[in-house]
Amino acid sequence: MTDGMGPLALEAPGVRATVLPADGGRLGSLAIDGLELLVPRRAEGPVYWGSYPMAPWAGRIRHGTFTFRGREHQLPLGVPPHAIHGVVFDRPWRVVDPVTIAIELDGRWPFRGRVTQRFALAADGLEVSMTLEADEPMPAVLGWHPWFRRVLAEGDPPLALTFGADEMLVLDADGIPTGERVPPSSGPWDDAFTGIRQQPVIEWPGRLRLAISSTCPWLVVFTVPEHAACVEPQSGPPDGPNLAPEVVEPGSPLTHVMRWRWTRGQGTAGGAG
Repeated sequence: MTDGMGPLALEAPGVRATVLPADGGRLGSLAIDGLELLVPRRAEGPVYWGSYPMAPWAGRIRHGTFTFRGREHQLPLGVPPHAIHGVVFDRPWRVVDPVTIAIELDGRWPFRGRVTQRFALAADGLEVSMTLEADEPMPAVLGWHPWFRRVLAEGDPPLALTFGADEMLVLDADGIPTGERVPPSSGPWDDAFTGIRQQPVIEWPGRLRLAISSTCPWLVVFTVPEHAACVEPQSGPPDGPNLAPEVVEPGSPLTHVMRWRWTRGQGTAGGAG
């Protein structure tokens, strides 16, 4: 193990990925044949760029409060009035080996444990695994929040996103799920889906087709921004510790995997939503 936090440079034929341990353990860049797929660093803060891990919860928690085994807990409000995206995307991770990084859960989360990510890059794909080890029982949701550039090169048409899901959560005025489930609407979306029957596919016309799969049963899709689209695999819904948490016990880690597979020179005209 090393205490280093410098970037991890992963390379495969025609592909280069950069993992940034010091910037919340995120994938800061993924370039295929010289075309950058991810939104670069933005002044608005760590929520808005790259592809970052979300743990031990994903999305918002209503007013930063949840109850676990009879005890209520209050979390810091990352985006007031709610807590958001966990406690690992905005702190440095340590480098374990050339493809592995890890971080301890900090005091903003009331339970102790650690998270590990591992990366595997090939000429036609990327795989990322995330494992949460608990030192004491805790509710948990794991996920990733990639920001994909809507246009890869100047003058190109925007990306097209397709996926299929059986259900979408109803959101209240605060953007928090009520628990009610309905058939999916047409986009643009800032919504959570489950019953995924067609994994998401992003197409940049004439350049690249990217298929996204994971072991996660939930998907959050955010296609409102003009410059980007987010397709976020999650093991549970937003407000998960209140709605549908997995309980992680000591000695029984929670692991999920996200896979991206791409095909060059493919894609159809169109736009997300």
